[in-house]
Amino acid sequence: MTIIQAIILAVVEGLTEFLPISSTAHMKFTNPIIGVASTPFSDMFEIVIQLAAILAVVVVYYKKFFDFSRFSFYIKLVIALIPAIVVGVLLKKHIDTALGNLYFVAGVMIGGGILFLFADNWFKTPRIDDEQQVTNRNAFVIGCYQILSIVLPGFSRSAATILGGMSQTLTRKAAAEFSFFLAVPTMLAASVKSFWDVHKEHPDVLNRENASLLGLSSLVCFFVAIIVIRFFIGFLKKYGFKPWGYYRIIVGLVMLILLWRGML
Repeated sequence: MTIIQAIILAVVEGLTEFLPISSTAHMKFTNPIIGVASTPFSDMFEIVIQLAAILAVVVVYYKKFFDFSRFSFYIKLVIALIPAIVVGVLLKKHIDTALGNLYFVAGVMIGGGILFLFADNWFKTPRIDDEQQVTNRNAFVIGCYQILSIVLPGFSRSAATILGGMSQTLTRKAAAEFSFFLAVPTMLAASVKSFWDVHKEHPDVLNRENASLLGLSSLVCFFVAIIVIRFFIGFLKKYGFKPWGYYRIIVGLVMLILLWRGML
C-alpha cells in the first residue's frame, strides 16, 4: 500500500463512517479500484483506521464522554453494545462470507437505499431530544438494530442505529448523536480484535513502514470525520434519509455494473 492509496482510503473512511451509506461497502470497493490488494495489513487497516474516527467523536463530544458524574451514560452504551458482541461471535463465519461477497454488499446497498426512501414516513412522533432521556430499554433496542449492519455488510452501522433510535421516538438529532456515541465502544472493540487476530498470525504486520502509513492515514481520517460529524446532524435534520437513499441506490448499481463487467 502506497502513501497515496492510504490517504485515499483514510478520506473514504472519514467521509463514510458516520453517514448512512456504509463505510464497509465503500472501503471494499475502493480497494480494488485504486489497486490495493488484500493483505494482512490492508485487511487490518480497514478496521483499525476506524480508531481515528472514534477519536473524532470523542473530541467533538468530549464534555459528554468525560462527564464521569453521569455514570448512566456509560451503562447505556454498554447495554447497546451487548447485542452486537453476541451476534458477532455467534455468526462470525456468516459475516466473513458476506464481507467477501461484493455482489451481496452491493445488493444490500441498493436494498438499504430503497428502504431509506420511505424511512422518514415511519417515525413521525419523536419525543426524546436528549441522551439523558434515553432509557436502558431504548439503548438495548437500538443495539439490536445495530445487528442489521453486522449480518448485512453494506447496510451501514450508522443507518441501523439511527433507525433504531428513531423507532424509540428519538428525534433525528438525538438518534444521530446516540449513533455517534455507540460507535465508540463498537468500533474500539472491532479494531482491537482485528489487530489482535492479525498480529497473532503475522507478528511483523505493523513494521515501521506500515505503522507510518497507518499513523498518517489516521490523522487524515480524524480531521475528515470531524467535518462529517459536524455537518451530518444538520443535514439529517433538514433533509432526512431520502437523499442518502438515492445515493445508495446509484452507488450500488454502479458497483454491480463494475462487477458484471469484471472491472472489480
